[in-house]
Amino acid sequence: MIAMLILLTYLKDICRTVNGLLKTALGPPPGSSTTLSPVHDLTFRVESVKCLVIIIKSMGVWMDQQLRIGGEIGVLRNNNNASDNNNNDSPLVDSSTSLGGDEVTLPDFDLHQEAAISEHSTATLEQRRAYKLELQKGISLFNRKPWKGIEFLISNKKIDVTPEAVALFLKNTSGLNETVIGDYLGEREDFALRVMHAYVDSFIFDGMDFGEAIRFFLRGFRLPGEAQKIDRIMEKFAERYCKCNPTSFSSADTAYVLAYSVIMLNTDAHNSMVKDKMSKTDFVRNNRGIDDGKDLAEDYLGALYDQIVKNEIKMKAETSVPQNKQTNSVNRLLGLDGILNLVWKQAEEKPLGANGDLIRHIQDQFKEKSGKSGSCSYYDVADVAILRFMVEVCWGPMLAAFSVTLDQSDDKAATNHCLQGFRHAVHVTAVMGMQTQRDAFVTSVAKFTYLHCAADMKQKNVDAVKAIIAIAIEDGNYLQDAWEHILTCLSRFEHLQLLGEGAPSDASFFTSGSNTTSETTTTSEDKSSSLRSGGFTTNLKKKGTTLQNPHVVMAVVRGSSYDSTSFANNNNNATSAGLVTPDQINNFISNLNLLEQIGNFELNHIFAHSQRLDSEAIVAFVKALCKVSMSELQSPTDPRVFSLTKIVEVAHYNMNRIRLVWSRIWSVLSDFFVSVGLSENLSVAIFVMDSLRQLSMKFLEREELANYNFQNEFLRPFVIVMQKSNSVEIRELIVRCLSQMILSRVHNIKSGWKSVFMALTAAAADERKNVVLLAFETMEKIVREYFPYITETETLTFTDCVRCLITFTNSRFNSDVSLNAIAFLRFCAVKLSEGGLICCNKENVPAAAADDDHDHHDLSIIIPSVKEAAADGQTLLLLDNNNNNNKDENENASSYWIPLLSGLSLLTSDPRLAIRKSALEVLFNILKDHGHLFSRSFWITVIGTVIFPVFENVNNNNNNNNNDKKEKGAAATPNTSSSSWDSETCSVATRCLIDLYVNFFGVMRSHLGAVVSLVAGLLKNPAHGCATTGVSGLMRLVGDLGSLLTEDEWSCIFLSLKQTSASMISGLLKLIRIMDRIDIDMPNVAHSSFDDNDDDGDTFTTSNATIEDYYDDDNLQTAGYVVSRIKTHISTQLLIMQVTTDVYNMQQHLLKASSVKIVLEIFSQTVYHAHELSMEMGLHLKLQRACSILEISDPPVVHFENESYQNILNLLHHLLTSDPSMSEEMGIEAQLFTICKQVIQIYLNCSRLEHKKPPPVAVRWILPLNSAVKEELGARTSLLVSALRVLSEVDKGCFRRYLSTLFPLLVDLVRCEHSSREVQPVLTNLFQTCIGPIIMEV
Repeated sequence: MIAMLILLTYLKDICRTVNGLLKTALGPPPGSSTTLSPVHDLTFRVESVKCLVIIIKSMGVWMDQQLRIGGEIGVLRNNNNASDNNNNDSPLVDSSTSLGGDEVTLPDFDLHQEAAISEHSTATLEQRRAYKLELQKGISLFNRKPWKGIEFLISNKKIDVTPEAVALFLKNTSGLNETVIGDYLGEREDFALRVMHAYVDSFIFDGMDFGEAIRFFLRGFRLPGEAQKIDRIMEKFAERYCKCNPTSFSSADTAYVLAYSVIMLNTDAHNSMVKDKMSKTDFVRNNRGIDDGKDLAEDYLGALYDQIVKNEIKMKAETSVPQNKQTNSVNRLLGLDGILNLVWKQAEEKPLGANGDLIRHIQDQFKEKSGKSGSCSYYDVADVAILRFMVEVCWGPMLAAFSVTLDQSDDKAATNHCLQGFRHAVHVTAVMGMQTQRDAFVTSVAKFTYLHCAADMKQKNVDAVKAIIAIAIEDGNYLQDAWEHILTCLSRFEHLQLLGEGAPSDASFFTSGSNTTSETTTTSEDKSSSLRSGGFTTNLKKKGTTLQNPHVVMAVVRGSSYDSTSFANNNNNATSAGLVTPDQINNFISNLNLLEQIGNFELNHIFAHSQRLDSEAIVAFVKALCKVSMSELQSPTDPRVFSLTKIVEVAHYNMNRIRLVWSRIWSVLSDFFVSVGLSENLSVAIFVMDSLRQLSMKFLEREELANYNFQNEFLRPFVIVMQKSNSVEIRELIVRCLSQMILSRVHNIKSGWKSVFMALTAAAADERKNVVLLAFETMEKIVREYFPYITETETLTFTDCVRCLITFTNSRFNSDVSLNAIAFLRFCAVKLSEGGLICCNKENVPAAAADDDHDHHDLSIIIPSVKEAAADGQTLLLLDNNNNNNKDENENASSYWIPLLSGLSLLTSDPRLAIRKSALEVLFNILKDHGHLFSRSFWITVIGTVIFPVFENVNNNNNNNNNDKKEKGAAATPNTSSSSWDSETCSVATRCLIDLYVNFFGVMRSHLGAVVSLVAGLLKNPAHGCATTGVSGLMRLVGDLGSLLTEDEWSCIFLSLKQTSASMISGLLKLIRIMDRIDIDMPNVAHSSFDDNDDDGDTFTTSNATIEDYYDDDNLQTAGYVVSRIKTHISTQLLIMQVTTDVYNMQQHLLKASSVKIVLEIFSQTVYHAHELSMEMGLHLKLQRACSILEISDPPVVHFENESYQNILNLLHHLLTSDPSMSEEMGIEAQLFTICKQVIQIYLNCSRLEHKKPPPVAVRWILPLNSAVKEELGARTSLLVSALRVLSEVDKGCFRRYLSTLFPLLVDLVRCEHSSREVQPVLTNLFQTCIGPIIMEV
């Protein structure tokens, strides 16, 4: 240790000394007299400055000597490795651990081989001894030169030529140097890297706590001393731990950072030299946000903290190293001093030396020594903190002395001393962490460069530029925010170099659209400014080269303030800044010649040297460089790209840094690229995005392990700019950049696929056709040629790919893009079913399926016939039971299948017919082809979230048509065209649904009711095509599955039809109530052709114009809407009855009494509803008048009632005659005679419809029926005839029981007038065959 003797005095004495030197350096004040000659005065000044330089230099030298003492520890560690290995009393690696991490009974590696040899009886003692000697020789050689040792062992066949064999050797062989093992594992050569991967993969961390896992991992070797090697090992460890514990962290990045934190905590907690120990709160706070931006649980981190603090992680060969040396060595070798500061956000750094205890301790020492001896005493000071107090009192006078002397003196010796003083002052203040003082010195040197006003430069200013470059190279690790001043100077220096060389400015290459449009308006101003400058701007030459950009030249010659970020900022003030004289131009050219003393090598050396900066320094350097570059690019008239190009260079230089450091660098660069990529200057944005592409190409050369997310973070600027940029050119460029990266780096892309798909998804939704088409070309190539790479390490990217394709399906520019995207979705489904993403156990599939070689189109191979499935369901139950044993796999499967299927399901509502049809067909084909892979529970999810939502379109349309009109709505007819589904789409969807249900009846059986309800709901659709589709769908379902359905399932089908019918009645009743509130009556207009008070039978009529004028338009429109709705309602009810009848007739032999009862309930419900509707006489009159005015046909109410009675009459008669037992059980006989009575009574009521009031006098004659009554009677004749025939065909005994109630009605039929001759013959036959014999018996 070199001691610095400090005189026992107060700091104010030091301050007095420095102030005295300052006064001497500044010379006598103005106006005062001095006895010194000018030569002597100058000498005194220079010597004073020289003394100040020596003082600050001595401080720096002593500080460096004290701080470099710890550097010897690294040498001690390497020298002690051999002895450590031999003196280790507590080995941490059990030699009986196998490659898989399990405990076995085998001995060390050499004994493995020895035991293998002993198994052969031919092995002699000499051979075993020779084998052991060769193995020991290989081990010894490995400890000296690991590569040669491995080659020797392989060549002598002691280990196999595989990474796994070498990893087993390193893990289980005793006598190997743990430090050498760590160094070998950290190598980047291909074979060593594969060995390291095999070594790490040999550990089984399943269910192991993170702290125990890293403790177990680090027992067998010592972490190497190179940060890059440590990074590779810890990166692989994190990947392995996350693979063994996939739910532990969101990504391997979290485990990677936490591993470093744990090592740092271990060092901090168990180092006796660390006074301020890290608390649990500090540890938790330092690790916030490391889990993909989220916090790990505090309890988890707290438990990990307690585990490490209570039980130190000890590596082999550490126990013999002294504690202080060991800890310092670990810190230095791991590089944790600066690296972890990037991960752990320090709340506030304590100033070095700002420790009150230290000050009091020094003062007490001074007082104690001074009390014992009155003579001058000196003390050895070893703590650099004391230096801070001295600098705090000295820096101000030194800054003033150096600045004033450098500004006022042109003497080379004096200026050199001043610049040396600045350099030493920057060094001391920077290393001591004195930010204010450091920035003051750096700023002063930067101002003295005069790069901001080059016309006034002198040799001392050029020397100041050299000093700036020297400071940057020597003290770059400590400059932090001061880098901005230095980099600004370098930017200005490069600008002057370009001007001197006559090179065109960057603005000539980066001219935005707004600038080009204003060129014509500024031409006159350019000419005028040229004239005022004396004409020199157009003829300036330097070494034969014309100086370009006159505006910029004049701005530079004219000069600007130091704080100006660019010379061009003053361009707009060229007319008001004064004239530029020829002398100024000549001085400027001369000064440019002075700058030639500094070559490009010195300038570029700073950026190339950036790769030697430590972890914190490089981040600060990049931040400053981005800030300077931003100021360059934001210049409205002269944007420059010098710093931007240097950013790309610096990124290239530092890309191989460890992940922790590079991630912090990239977080700064990422924000910068996004900000500049969104620039309004198109040329600048293009340049930036192309630079980002170059960096991405280089970065993708690095291999990324599984579960990491850094590629995704690296490519994220492309995504953000793609989403936010308003420039079509930029968005198109990004797509091209991504395409190029995929083509050239597809083998290395891992987590980067997520960003690629996000950017392509944004492009798919772009408003410009060319961007969409270009993006789809890239997407097509990915899916067709590179699909296996998508899920090589990260299966979740499959869902990103699916979402991207779904976005392309919504493209409105080109239907071919949408159709191809749908086809690619089917391709993805095929790949998914082939097990590319999910590990499908072929043992779970029947043998026939396993031999299918991924061809699932022939479902008969895998799925039995429908009858077989219904009979026993063996195959589906087998699949379901196996899947139940693998619930986790099913959950994983759903995460892949559901996005794909749901996207297609949503696409079925696309307004384009071709897209809807294609989506429907692909969706159901996927389910049909690959549904055998689904478990029963997953089928439930698919049915609820994928299949049923498809039919919400048509059902919602039904609801809209029923409810979209207000009670006083205005629509003559329902708008059936508003639905996105037409009859063709409805037909395709229903056909696909029935096909799917029939094929997978065994697993979808429980959803029969829902499926029938969906199909039955189509019957309510006002579009005729959808209703027809519903009918055919139900008939197909019943026809294919009829023999397999149980009694409950038949009841379920008929109940669905009943509910569908009943659900429509409430809506019709609302319409009737609406009509009740509408007045359609017209005064003085006859309601009928015959009136009791009008004997002449004349009718009062009005013209059509008068009627239309009288009626309210809203009422007419509402009435027309009601008429249309009633017609639709009647047709739907009749259709439901027809379907019910057809189903009954088709499968009557399979139906039980419970199902037949529901059929009768359907018919009875419809009959009652039809009869009630026909009894609404006031409604009929209003509708008749409205239909007459609107010239539309009346609702077929009578036909509805007739058909309803006819259907139930036929059913009851059939049941009575075909199945007497069921008829007796259900009371069919009584129901039949009741229906016949109702039919006869309705006919009789109709024939007497005009005689509502009894005549006041005896009737002498009966008027004939009017035409309307005759028409209605004619419509009801067929029903009456059917009823009479049924009565004549029933059993005579049965007829006799009900004759007493029937006879009066039959007599009335004889008395009434009929409009058809069909009634009398049937009635006559009834009396002759049924009533006559009964009368004769009496």
